[in-house]
Amino acid sequence: MRTLGIDYGEARVGLAITDPLNITVQGLETIQRHNSDRIILKKIDEILLKYEIDTIVIGMPYTLKGEKSQRTEITEKFMHKLKCKYNKLKIIPIDERLTTVEAHKTMNLLNVDKKKKRNIVDTIAAVYILETYVNSKRNNTNQINQLNQN
Repeated sequence: MRTLGIDYGEARVGLAITDPLNITVQGLETIQRHNSDRIILKKIDEILLKYEIDTIVIGMPYTLKGEKSQRTEITEKFMHKLKCKYNKLKIIPIDERLTTVEAHKTMNLLNVDKKKKRNIVDTIAAVYILETYVNSKRNNTNQINQLNQN
């Protein structure tokens, strides 16, 4: 089973997905919202038909102090829509602080053309969000295995 990662933004939404073993993460695409979640939900429907997904991870945009903002509340409302529509899937929020900054750093290191950045920054941020989740699961599994060996 795979995991889908979402970087939910005001104008665009980035999507990323794991491989079937949840080891690697690949960016899927960036979708223009056009002020409508229907576009995003339709795309998620298509992805669910194509891939076996059991978990959706969504980045939560907390402030640098770890507090909620207006953007966090908007994202929570979208997450509620996900939970209602895809109630058989796990929907997990992940702290996404600085993922967009990291995505911009990555694109700068790769000398990505300024015009192309807008179209891929959200996908790269979704990759970072999903990698955070995958790594946290891996670390928890390693800790549990170490405890069981002692």
